[in-house]
Amino acid sequence: MRNTKEFFRFTKQPSSTKLFYSLSILILIAVCFHSCKSSQFCFNTTSPLEHSKAKISQSLKNLEDPAETPRNIKKGEKHWNTNGIESWTSGFYPGLLWYMYDYTGDEFWKEQAHRFTMQLEPIKELDWKTHDFGFMMFNSFGNGYKQTHNPEYKDILLETADSLATLFNPTVGTIHSWPWMVRRKNWPHNTIIDNMMNLELLFWASKNGGRKELYEIAETHALTTMKNHFREDHTAYHVVVYDTTSGQPLKKVTDQGYNDASVWSRGQGWAIYGFAVSYRETRRQEFLDFAKKVTDAYIERLPEDYVPYWDFHAPNIPDEPKDASAAALAAAGMLEMIPFLEEQERKKYWKVAIKTLESLSSEDYLSEETNNAILLHSTGSKPHDSEVDVSLVYADYYYVEALMKARELRNKFPELCK
Repeated sequence: MRNTKEFFRFTKQPSSTKLFYSLSILILIAVCFHSCKSSQFCFNTTSPLEHSKAKISQSLKNLEDPAETPRNIKKGEKHWNTNGIESWTSGFYPGLLWYMYDYTGDEFWKEQAHRFTMQLEPIKELDWKTHDFGFMMFNSFGNGYKQTHNPEYKDILLETADSLATLFNPTVGTIHSWPWMVRRKNWPHNTIIDNMMNLELLFWASKNGGRKELYEIAETHALTTMKNHFREDHTAYHVVVYDTTSGQPLKKVTDQGYNDASVWSRGQGWAIYGFAVSYRETRRQEFLDFAKKVTDAYIERLPEDYVPYWDFHAPNIPDEPKDASAAALAAAGMLEMIPFLEEQERKKYWKVAIKTLESLSSEDYLSEETNNAILLHSTGSKPHDSEVDVSLVYADYYYVEALMKARELRNKFPELCK
């Protein structure tokens, strides 16, 4: 009844008064619309970070042995399946704990991060088994050193960088991936696009007391990869096999993508992030230009919700598994580029990264009460029928990293919200 009386009171007002009220309402609507539109890319990271903290707290209660690190949670399961420290994924969970320490400042998280990180120390000498030192050691000890400057962490990282450097072949110009493939597939020297993610360890070591050659190895690897690892449309091959005598590529194939000519979405994400870091560390303009090109190739192929299928050319899209890990990784890589771009390009990649995070933070991808992970719907290796449509620890890691980057960048560049 009150609304009806208000209506009649309004209709009895003089025409000039009604015009004033009408204009006022229109102005308020216009201001609200402009405000909503201008702030739609100011994604509030607090809620998803709090959700992530709760999930990681939950998982800690079920992880008694810090030498067994989370890997995946399959459909119908609640808790993390774990691997030993020699898994390439062993550094992601300690890295998540360090991000929680960074986010909260709570000593509890620092203690837990240290406990899980120190279990990985023996990895520093495993050069004959793996090339994944960046994933394993820089995500753990590296994140720890950034926040604590613990000299023990630094010494371990420098030893690890030297181990990684032993896999560099100067004739080829890249770090040898999967050393066991020499025996298993008779590949003289192969390099996978994932290896771009291990260069940050070498760049860091060269600037923090390590040998200067480490910088040259990382830079050369990036230049060689840029030359040989991409098609004309700037999509990445997964694996390039090289001749160790001539240094030339022998073949370009996939291991985890749909076929040799397809675009494996997580591989494109490794490229985005890897070249963004290579530019940050070297300031070589060609690395930044290339990072933008591989990012554009990724964006052009995205589905409506900004979370890619496991391969952009998978045969049964839209009835193919998604890969939230690729989305989180690519978002983190785009945000890595933001500080080095002009304003227009900065906003362009910011908007895609934020739309990706919004999608991952929706009920479609957050695990909620499903399991102890943060995200659902990642794909490890569809061709091997391995970890298909599961929760993966590295999806959670890059999601939290992207949230932390977004929070920092929003404060540093407030114009991104406009």
